Amino acid sequence: MVFSSLDKRSVKFILKQLKNRGLTLGVAESCTGGLISKIITDSPGSSDVFKGGIVSYSNKVKENNLEISRDKLKKYGAVSKEVSEEMCRKVSKILDVDISISCTGISGPSGGSKNKPVGLVFISVKYQDSIYTKKFNFLGDRENHRNLTANSALNMLRLILSGKWT
Repeated sequence: MVFSSLDKRSVKFILKQLKNRGLTLGVAESCTGGLISKIITDSPGSSDVFKGGIVSYSNKVKENNLEISRDKLKKYGAVSKEVSEEMCRKVSKILDVDISISCTGISGPSGGSKNKPVGLVFISVKYQDSIYTKKFNFLGDRENHRNLTANSALNMLRLILSGKWT
């Protein structure tokens, strides 16, 4: 299964919108392992608006670097709407950015369960005073899952910036 990456024009659109509005961006990535940051920084001019990211692949890093409570991780699990939204809030504060993106999911091939299957992912975008979260269930192998997650996260941001998010 092959999926194309987000159109480079879309990333340029995001960066231009952020620069024109004087906004900064940061990310907290789990299942993508830094891929969202890579896609952003592949574009010239990204340093004008992109402050950085935290790859919180393990729960320990979520606790220590993103300050996600152990209780929240135990109660909801690392792959949950609640943790995704908390990652988004915390990275926004830690990096002092206007907009943040977070993602957490199960890329497989193992690690899934009946309630949380391989392919499950939560993506959150914090913009202004709101957090927008979407749950996805992606098919495909590990690489496709990571690509779909990164591209979906950036597409969510593009739609929010365009006023087309519903």
